[in-house]
Amino acid sequence: MTRPRNRIAAVARLLLVAVLSAALAGCNDAPKTYQGWIEANLIFVGPDEAGRVETLSVREGDKVETKAPLFTVDDALQRAEVNMYEAQLENAQAAYSRAQTLLKTQSGTQRNYDEAEAALRTAKARLVTAKTHLDRRVLVSPVTGTVQQIYFRPGEMVSAGKPVLAILPPGNLKVRFYVPQETLPRLAYGDTVKVSCDGCAGDITAKVSFIARSAEFTPPVIYSLQERDKLVFLIEAIPDKPEAVRVGQPVDVALGGAAAVTTGAAR
Repeated sequence: MTRPRNRIAAVARLLLVAVLSAALAGCNDAPKTYQGWIEANLIFVGPDEAGRVETLSVREGDKVETKAPLFTVDDALQRAEVNMYEAQLENAQAAYSRAQTLLKTQSGTQRNYDEAEAALRTAKARLVTAKTHLDRRVLVSPVTGTVQQIYFRPGEMVSAGKPVLAILPPGNLKVRFYVPQETLPRLAYGDTVKVSCDGCAGDITAKVSFIARSAEFTPPVIYSLQERDKLVFLIEAIPDKPEAVRVGQPVDVALGGAAAVTTGAAR
């Protein structure tokens, strides 16, 4: 009776070893994930010239369409400039008419006529420029997107080129994460990666759009193997469903769009 029992025990041990080996192999085959976050390329909108913000037509979180009004900046100086160049244009037009009449009656010279014509063209150009400056005191949205942040309110002074607000177009979100150098050969532009985060849908993917050519925190040219293992490279990917993620949200990224990712997996 002893031998059959020993055989059964031996078979049981072999089965246990096989099960454990399969389980360990499954763990090793699980896709490795990399920590990352969601970042945005914001569109900043500000005036060409300094001035005081007069009106604000949007609030943070509002969705705006292209050419939708955003805000206005005081235009007293620009209106005065337009009035001045309109007067100059009237004078230039009158001088040109006189020079033209005198030339026809041979009482004037060709030189005086040419000078009057040049002055008239200059006056017209200056007026067009002044009207353009006036029109640009009313700022409209250059893109379709969501107002993310407002930096200046009505009554506040804003410098030339300083943004008054920031807009986020839907397609301007990107996933940023770092991978070690031994992973770089597995990545190429256009590759699909799997993105997961707490509370996100399970089918978010992104396409690799940027691969850094240099490592972060590069050590000296001569370094040890231990230091080389610490090198990481920045990767950026454009999500296929930007509406499913938020700016600044931490995410886990797995290489290969079909790979199954679980948040908090071993890295």
